[in-house]
Amino acid sequence: MTALAVTDALFFERADAALDRDTAAQLVDNALAGSDDGELFLEYRESEFISLDDGTIRSASFDTSYGFGLRAVSGEATGYAHAGEVSEAALRRAATSVSAVASGREGTLSEPPRATNSRLYSDANPLSAMDFSARTGLLGEIDAYARGKDSRVVQVMASIAGEWQAVQIMRAGGDRIADLRPLVRLNVSVVVERDGRRETGSYGSGGRFSYDTVTSEAAWRAAVDEALRQALVNLESRPAPAGEMEVVLGSGWPGILLHEAIGHGLEGDFNRKKTSAFAGLLGQSVASRGVTVIDDGTLQNRRGSLTVDDEGTPTNRTVLIEDGILVGYLQDRLNARLMGMAATGNGRRESYAHAPMPRMTNTVMLGGEHHPEEMIRSVKRGLYAVNFGGGQVDITSGKFVFSASEAYLIEDGKVTAPVKGATLIGNGPDALTKVTMIGNDMALDPGIGTCGKSGQGVPVGVGQPTIKLAGLTVGGTSA
Repeated sequence: MTALAVTDALFFERADAALDRDTAAQLVDNALAGSDDGELFLEYRESEFISLDDGTIRSASFDTSYGFGLRAVSGEATGYAHAGEVSEAALRRAATSVSAVASGREGTLSEPPRATNSRLYSDANPLSAMDFSARTGLLGEIDAYARGKDSRVVQVMASIAGEWQAVQIMRAGGDRIADLRPLVRLNVSVVVERDGRRETGSYGSGGRFSYDTVTSEAAWRAAVDEALRQALVNLESRPAPAGEMEVVLGSGWPGILLHEAIGHGLEGDFNRKKTSAFAGLLGQSVASRGVTVIDDGTLQNRRGSLTVDDEGTPTNRTVLIEDGILVGYLQDRLNARLMGMAATGNGRRESYAHAPMPRMTNTVMLGGEHHPEEMIRSVKRGLYAVNFGGGQVDITSGKFVFSASEAYLIEDGKVTAPVKGATLIGNGPDALTKVTMIGNDMALDPGIGTCGKSGQGVPVGVGQPTIKLAGLTVGGTSA
């Protein structure tokens, strides 16, 4: 069945359906009359989360959500109403509410998005492809395997999460588009102890595919091995130095710094309102030569990918910075229209209860020509940051602080002791100009990212090659 047929069955054709498709289309037409844009977003979602701690299943949840969001856009104003039911009565109330945004004015309704991309992931519901008992049993196997690997393991935490989201987007004039979105994730954390000192390591993986990609024996054993490796590295770590120094960032997940410190500043709403550090800089140099940053929502099976965004626009490979020059922003339909630009397929929302806004998908810095070992050899004294934990950024100023969960000293061109407590402090636009070497080893993260903005969380991906930055401030506890 096509995505439209599946979603028609979910929203309009089920035995207890309280809304038919023709009535929905008529109500959408009436609600959006005189508006510049808008849509009806229908969503059905199944999600589950199972966690284990110290050999015991600590939580197991399953949730089904079902509802719609109706939006009317007039100029910069947005009227939005949502309901946790799909019925004619609820949609009529929502239509009355949102149509008020266009009261007293006439608008020209924006053209609907073009035809959809080809499918980027399976339509299958991952939650129905594996028995619940098999998933809980798997977590038990993870615990036993981790404890059997090393006698220093004192605690094991593991979780598995999955969801299946079915959406249909209806516009005035009868245009409709649908998408069926699987998403799974496996997380493992291991705590080790020696002589009273405890350290933790963690690893996760996921994407838009079935459970078996992360639950195969090879996959979950590799996750445990990596979490244990990180924990044992941290057990040998010493306090991180502080001060300004050269920093080498590893490939893959360290791209989260790029996402937070730079990516948010390139979203259309911040630039239209001129609250971003990148506002008004299109066509200007904002990074070192060789730095090219893209946002690509079309990567097969990736966590941040979407066949269409939450406004129905096909996702794209959008170039943001090309060879150091700012060439584009991430746009939803509203901000693209107001800025006289094209929508880039980055209109995203957490659920039917949220209006869309410009958000990242998979944000990546492209590779260069240098070998990672060449970068290490070029550093007299510095920091090699391989993995990151939490961080925060101020969009207006671009200032960021990120903590490294795995990092090492670089001394006389060699990676030496692991360090603990290292934080990277800087300014996103300024950091881009400090990139002096770009590796030839571009890699994507393992599929674990969730991005927060204005209270909404959406799955995202990041990636980058190994890169070297000059003169970055490192916060630590050792001089």
